[in-house]
Amino acid sequence: MKKQQYISVKGDLKTQNELFSLMENLFPICRSITGNGLRKTLKILQKQIDLKIIEVRTGTKVFDWKIPYEWNIKDAYVKNLKGERIIDFKKSNIHVLNYSIPINKKVSQKELKRHLHTLPEKPNSVPYVTSYYKKNWGFCLAHNQLQLINDDYYDIKIDSRLEPGFLTYGEFFKKGDSSDEILISTYVCHPSLCNDNISGIVVSTMLAKILSKIKTHFSYRFLFIPETIGAITWLSKNEKNLSKIKSGLVITCVGGNGIFTYKKTRHDNSVIDRISMNVLKNSKKPFQIRDFFPYGSDERQFNSPGINLPIGVFMRTPYYEFKEYHTADDNLKSVKKHALNDSLVMLCKIISKLEDEKIIDKNIQKEKIRKSKSHIYLNLNPKCEPQLGRRKLYRDISKSRLVDKNDSQNLIELSICWVLNFSDGYHSLNDISKKSSLSLKLLKQTSKLLIEKNLLKKLN
Repeated sequence: MKKQQYISVKGDLKTQNELFSLMENLFPICRSITGNGLRKTLKILQKQIDLKIIEVRTGTKVFDWKIPYEWNIKDAYVKNLKGERIIDFKKSNIHVLNYSIPINKKVSQKELKRHLHTLPEKPNSVPYVTSYYKKNWGFCLAHNQLQLINDDYYDIKIDSRLEPGFLTYGEFFKKGDSSDEILISTYVCHPSLCNDNISGIVVSTMLAKILSKIKTHFSYRFLFIPETIGAITWLSKNEKNLSKIKSGLVITCVGGNGIFTYKKTRHDNSVIDRISMNVLKNSKKPFQIRDFFPYGSDERQFNSPGINLPIGVFMRTPYYEFKEYHTADDNLKSVKKHALNDSLVMLCKIISKLEDEKIIDKNIQKEKIRKSKSHIYLNLNPKCEPQLGRRKLYRDISKSRLVDKNDSQNLIELSICWVLNFSDGYHSLNDISKKSSLSLKLLKQTSKLLIEKNLLKKLN
């Protein structure tokens, strides 16, 4: 008997235009991990799907984290002595350090330059930079624009508010014949960045819209969340119901011209891994498969050892790897209508295959401890990542960068991610070294550091 094709999407101009039109509506909004920009984004999505908007109050404990202050901004600029705005938030919301505290004063050139962020390796690009969990202020500009900073003094203003409020996220639920759920997650916290952020939003929204109109075996839960803290918040608030989540995908960076990329789950051979790879292989389109690594987007929270959900990542060119990544160059010109549509079509094929097979992973949470191995450690904070910043284990300012194993700070942060994610009582440091290509010496040093921070203990 021929299996039913549950979902089909036409690769027509109407669908392409609908996806791009939604992207155009979302592009101007200054989003962050909290605030009115995020709310405005979710309210626009409510016009497309029956999205429930949820708010969690500042200070609420979510695993190892707390909901931060809410941030909102109206304007920001740097004026020279002629009164000209040489850096202007109204021209691009990327020009301000995201989560900047309010400031309004005259500063010297020397002081101003301490708060300017550029990308020397991309001298014509304005970087997207954040400082979520340490109070700071700053501006972002192209490195070539530093030559404009030649006056003795400047008037600077950041008209922002950082105060108690809420973290906001959206949730869409489509009930199927089964209570078993497939989780689809995308993040909604980046400002005017199209491929990294908005592409995932519009494709996920359209997929939810399609599923809402058809009968399905599985139930589907869509999350529209601020990256990292949003995933941690949702998992913390829904911990008792996580057993219903049988599989899922994080959707990101699906609007560029790059080939399809699937990043496998931590389990390596889960149902979503097998089906996604099978669909891509049968598509006759170029693709690549990436093994799981414990950094990137929210898959690292879903796949943390204490949560351990088999959630893969569906992308085109991965985060970090396309030239416009985390710069103002990731604008409406950087995405392609046909790429958005093709991504939607491929996701529909993956969902259709899931519906055909009706297979779920069993006992996915259970792993046996290999006591015969040495250098086995246990993560003492296994439910999502611990907040590394407050333990001085992660940089305060987050800048765009490739994974660079020649950067000592980057290398330490990478090793921390690897050790924490795979210190589950099952994987040894030797296992982690093989998976990560990081030296055993570095991993031992990292383990010692994490023990000192009470985040790790040695089993044998």
